[in-house]
Amino acid sequence: MPFTNRLAHESSPYLRQHAHNPVDWYPWGDEAIARARQLDRPIFLSIGYSACHWCHVMEHESFENEKIAGILNEHFVSIKVDREERPDLDQIYMHAVQMISGQGGWPMSVFLTPSLRPFTGGTYFPPVDRYGRPGFERILLMLANAWTEKRGDIDQAAAEVTQHLQGMGSLPGSVGALNADLLRGAKDALARAYEPRHGGFGQAPKFPHPMDIRLLLRLAKRFEDEASLHMARHTLDRMAMGGIYDHLGGGFARYSTDDRWLVPHFEKMLYDNALLAVAYLEGYQATHDPFYARVVEETLGWVGREMTRPDGPFFSTLDADSEGVEGKFYVWTQQEIEATLGDDAPLFLACYNVKPGGNWTDPHDPATPKNILHLDHSLADLALRYRKSEEELRTTLFGCRKKLRLRREDRIHPALDDKTLTAWNGLMITAFATASAVLDRPEYAVIASRAADFVLSKMRTPDGRLLRTCSPNSEAKLNGYLEDYAYLLEALVSLYEATFEPRRLDEARDIARVMIEQFWDHKEGGFFYTGNDHEQLIARGKDPHDNATPAANSVAVTALLRLVKLTGDADLLARAETTLGLYAELMESRPFATAQMLIALDYYLGPVQEFAIVGDPQADETRRVLRAIQSRFRPGKAVAVGLGDRVPLLAGKTAKEGKVTTYLCENFACQEPLVGAESLESALGSG
Repeated sequence: MPFTNRLAHESSPYLRQHAHNPVDWYPWGDEAIARARQLDRPIFLSIGYSACHWCHVMEHESFENEKIAGILNEHFVSIKVDREERPDLDQIYMHAVQMISGQGGWPMSVFLTPSLRPFTGGTYFPPVDRYGRPGFERILLMLANAWTEKRGDIDQAAAEVTQHLQGMGSLPGSVGALNADLLRGAKDALARAYEPRHGGFGQAPKFPHPMDIRLLLRLAKRFEDEASLHMARHTLDRMAMGGIYDHLGGGFARYSTDDRWLVPHFEKMLYDNALLAVAYLEGYQATHDPFYARVVEETLGWVGREMTRPDGPFFSTLDADSEGVEGKFYVWTQQEIEATLGDDAPLFLACYNVKPGGNWTDPHDPATPKNILHLDHSLADLALRYRKSEEELRTTLFGCRKKLRLRREDRIHPALDDKTLTAWNGLMITAFATASAVLDRPEYAVIASRAADFVLSKMRTPDGRLLRTCSPNSEAKLNGYLEDYAYLLEALVSLYEATFEPRRLDEARDIARVMIEQFWDHKEGGFFYTGNDHEQLIARGKDPHDNATPAANSVAVTALLRLVKLTGDADLLARAETTLGLYAELMESRPFATAQMLIALDYYLGPVQEFAIVGDPQADETRRVLRAIQSRFRPGKAVAVGLGDRVPLLAGKTAKEGKVTTYLCENFACQEPLVGAESLESALGSG
């Protein structure tokens, strides 16, 4: 290749994608910053990620363009950042771009002074004026001229933007009241934002909102509100029936470009699928709809096949593109399906809405018929329509989907981002652990345990601090962020409640200790997003809002509250309460941005059922007890199983009559011990 730059030595697949651009790229670090200061040049900071379609477009149009590269190399120091490895930089400079341009997204293109202060920026720029956007070449020349001719204006703009950034991402200094009125307000806000025709919230593009769905299920239970349950169910149904769901391989795409969940942005992210798996598991507990369990099993099956390293941890992302075309791997012509399915083709084509001329017009390739597999009707309705039993139709369609998935394997696959991120692994460990408990699938706990053991053994420093990222051919690196600690803490608590290995609680306590040491704000409370020993950036905030993933403070509180119920640690409870209080104003004014903290509040307000089960976790009777507990939606619960006093919730409790014995406590009061599985089932009304 004619060009090779410094990114060739990076572990991030996204950075390595740019290693042969003619742009003289630097990774973020001391070398690049020192170079900008030495030459007194502005920094061009480009932030994206490997599955980002428009990132690929801008690379091809501009970063592979030798003329544009020449301008960058002559007038700027160019830094390329993988937002998934450096969410701290992404947060800071995304706020800046949104402030400057009124919108955000990726690729992010932001221009900084050598002191790292942003003075202008945007997202995707075409190489020349197009789509109503200024051309990148013209922007670069204009900014290079302004750097020498209007330096004072640039410095003033950078100072003003930086001042705003330093005040963003903070939490109110006063502690607000914590009561069920905050949850009632959220219920009303979600009802107003709900889109009743196709489910979900808002218009196109439509995102899954798994935290809001999980919150709706809690609101339905707490307030006995059928409307909240309907909104959750309808959204879960329509997403899993739509094209955003991969009906052949399992798993969800990032979002739907339309309002009816038909046309996805075809990239598949580990975090979306982890969060949605938990939402569907809770939907299954609340409704007993086997469709939701199937969606979880198929999604986790895809993760196991395609997104899991042989040594345990999970990969990050599947690209939207293959062979340079977005979605090519996933779409079908009617002829392809007929050739694959033979006599079963007419039924499958009818059920999955496949048309001879396609059911979707690709704006980038309008002449080619393309079909996105999706369902407009439930299995029960389809069985009636085609005069088959549900079981017969289910079996036939399962066989058809299996044949088509095997046929699809012959295609060129989308690119895989094979890095392992601690935070995202934490989310997926939680999903597998929760699925193990809810679906009584011990093999899922094995998968979760292997991933947890990898992170704890390979992605920590000798003194116990977490590292952010590693790749198959590189060691773990970069300081962990609050989300790495919070998501892993939640995962370890979930893993304990799936396996009941006491070491998982020990590990959770250790992660909580380091999280508090590194991130706790001793002045106002709550957790900073970056640790005490992190490199000094122009702003240090607290990540107050949910985005595609839940706010790290909110997950930290959720996990701490769960850990408190198992351990009785008063210090952890005090920190969780303080952080909840700091969020009270946000929960009231912006429930859409704080769903995960509202989930934590629901747990905090209780009642929380504490199940202390004295018995062998592997014994049939004990597993029967656990099935009774997990068979229904009980978001306010803590479960400990075992023998002896190593787990505080079990301390002083003994088995009666030589049988598994359950101690059920609630609101600081315990009932009489429930001896045997039948006694527990009767007490819960699930016998």
